[in-house]
Amino acid sequence: MPTRAWFPTFIYHEPLKKAGLDRFNAELAEECRSLCDHDTAGRRWSAKNYPGGYTSYASLNQLHKFSSTFAGLERKLTAHARKFAAQLDMDLRGRTIVMTDFWVNIMPEHAAHSLHLHPLSFISGTYYVVTPRGCPGLKFEDPRLSKFMAAPPKTAGARPANRLHITYAAKAGHVILFESWLRHEVAANRTKAERISVSFNYNWS
Repeated sequence: MPTRAWFPTFIYHEPLKKAGLDRFNAELAEECRSLCDHDTAGRRWSAKNYPGGYTSYASLNQLHKFSSTFAGLERKLTAHARKFAAQLDMDLRGRTIVMTDFWVNIMPEHAAHSLHLHPLSFISGTYYVVTPRGCPGLKFEDPRLSKFMAAPPKTAGARPANRLHITYAAKAGHVILFESWLRHEVAANRTKAERISVSFNYNWS
């Protein structure tokens, strides 16, 4: 072929496990809401930095060390992270990957999460706990966007791989993984119900 794709950006999207997710997510959602009720510091930080929503990012951000429920989830997520790292051809022979951060996000109506990336990690991701119908997905930005200079606009029917942004629908029970340098955001929640997820980072040694 005269034209080939190089330097691709990969995004991983899979169910956490094959069965038993409804009960698991119901228990996890209850624990997430309980955490919000008791995390005074987190609510205070969220009021300033995450308007309308709650995140334990700045208060309780190593939940896999705090709760057996989250520790069990961490083990399942790590299996997915290892699979993703292998698909990226990362050389982890004799090395370990470690979850360094693990936090809760609760987005009621109107809450949003602005464009950002995850420094000091190599794989990041989200696991969806509660996703009411119509809630926002996870929107990714083409990492080359700042270098396009004089490029013309894309056609309305551009292939997904050639678009400037791509959005993955939020689906309860699913894991989404990406390299930590990839910028992403969550649009405002336009539904009346809470969107609940947990996010995490991995490092290696």
